[in-house]
Amino acid sequence: MLTQKRLKEVLHYDPEAGVFTWLVARGNKIKAGDIAGSVGPVGYRKIGIDGKIYKASRLACLYMEGCFPEYEVDHRDRVKNNNKWYNLRHATHQCNNRNKGVTKANTSGVVGVCFDKRRNKWRSHIMVSGKSFHLGYFANLAGAAKARWQAEKKYNYPNCNITSSALDYLKGDTNLVK
Repeated sequence: MLTQKRLKEVLHYDPEAGVFTWLVARGNKIKAGDIAGSVGPVGYRKIGIDGKIYKASRLACLYMEGCFPEYEVDHRDRVKNNNKWYNLRHATHQCNNRNKGVTKANTSGVVGVCFDKRRNKWRSHIMVSGKSFHLGYFANLAGAAKARWQAEKKYNYPNCNITSSALDYLKGDTNLVK
């Protein structure tokens, strides 16, 4: 198992820049001082050490704290390869999943809210512990966003989210936020 001592023998981590650089050359292609690892298809920077691949965010925890995180590492700003120390935090899988932004497929701009063409209404839902909860159908996006935000508060999402797309939407209309 990789230790902090071994990690610091081969890599330097700059917590302000969030970048790992090699302290030793590795073959013909990698020289001391080169940025370590590469960004994979999902967006995380991964680094190979002693035949094993690690996420740079997990290595940052080992480097700074002396141990790997018990659960997961969450990127506060949701940028998967921003490994600046202030941007990383320990999180459970559930909390990490709650800090997701709006996907490209989302047309409402609010996580958990979509338009149901069959009913010609906005549908709001929320995931809690792997189970989806239907929050209702609404005549307008504002009603669906409000239901989503109230559910986020009920299920303690604000402790995991850096920002809520539902709250951001509602802030545009001060009459909706209570």
